[in-house]
Amino acid sequence: MSFRLYDPERDKNAVHRIWQEVGWIEKDKTEIMDLFITKAATAMVAEVNNEAECLVLRTPGSIRYLDQDLPFAGVTGVTTSRVARKQKLASRLTARVIADGVAEGASVFGLGMFEQGFYNQLGFGTGSYDHWLGFDPARLRVQVRARIPRRITVDDWAKVHAARLARKRGHGSCNLTPPELTQAEIKWADKGFGLGYIDGQGNITHHLWGHCDDIDHGPYHINWMSYQNYDQFLELMALIKNLGDQVRLFEMQEPVGIQLQDLIAQPFKQRQISAKSRFATKSRADAYWQARICDLAACLEKTRLPGADGVLRFNLRLTDPIEQFLDEDAPWRGIGGEYVVALGPSSSAKRGVDASLLTLTASVNAFTRLWLGVCPATGLAVTDDLTAPPVLLAQLDRRLLLPKPSFEWDF
Repeated sequence: MSFRLYDPERDKNAVHRIWQEVGWIEKDKTEIMDLFITKAATAMVAEVNNEAECLVLRTPGSIRYLDQDLPFAGVTGVTTSRVARKQKLASRLTARVIADGVAEGASVFGLGMFEQGFYNQLGFGTGSYDHWLGFDPARLRVQVRARIPRRITVDDWAKVHAARLARKRGHGSCNLTPPELTQAEIKWADKGFGLGYIDGQGNITHHLWGHCDDIDHGPYHINWMSYQNYDQFLELMALIKNLGDQVRLFEMQEPVGIQLQDLIAQPFKQRQISAKSRFATKSRADAYWQARICDLAACLEKTRLPGADGVLRFNLRLTDPIEQFLDEDAPWRGIGGEYVVALGPSSSAKRGVDASLLTLTASVNAFTRLWLGVCPATGLAVTDDLTAPPVLLAQLDRRLLLPKPSFEWDF
């Protein structure tokens, strides 16, 4: 078994087979897969008996921490063929892809998980809950009147990507840089559609892209929505309402900073009368994404906590499970070790121990969740790999009062 970069001429048929075996792609969409793995990602394969049998993809971008951006990379695909399961190929190859990404500058890695547990062994901690709502668009309580929109098509992919990058962003939000990623996502959607608005220079200012189960009455699903301010958001919601004379159900992820239920008339009544129907209104919450710190010093340097009363200093004893999956020649070996951490208007993490300070002991998984604001220290001490004296846990709870983090970009 060996790891190497993907070679299109040598590996194309093999990676098509991998995705077909795991049910990720139909044969008529292999060209879209080729676009994705050659233009929107760095691809590595694990080779078994001279055939690529495991494929891992990495896509560069940035992640927002409060009002600061950090170099980020997303693991945008991990797949193993039927003949190579339970050989630790996926975990070892993903670890190598992460090490290469850190060597190229990524401070944080993230991914969307298929199940909680597998990526924890590589140091990933589970993110916050995101909410999805299904609602009758005719029941939206939106007072603004939408202007006539422009129809967004596959040909607009470059402008759509630019609009996604320029969208209003919140804490924890990610941007994935390659424009071909959006091109592939648009092409991938069956029965896809887009609506939006442009400025005087022809740039898309705000838009939505979605797909539908049934064009006639839905349900319709919003893949993403981008806007630069809340007036634009309300105009997009008004567009959705305008389709309510025909479409019976829309489903979308709740935008950061918005409680979508505020815009739905009689939400509980609608849920009761539509229960068990094809167009049942509903809401659900899932914590489906994970993240891990890969450069602790860089992440803490960008951590500027407004309103903090002085600086909280403590020792951090950090363990990193990814080390066991990395070969000796890997360009990065994880971030386990002992640090002196300072949190405040300016923050830092430096190797060493200060005997006068209290000590927090944590896995990188748990500390990433604490740093992002997924859960308070006192909660993580109950459910995750994090321990400290009660006084330090209480101090961390008061210091890390952060908005709910969300990637705001599915991958």
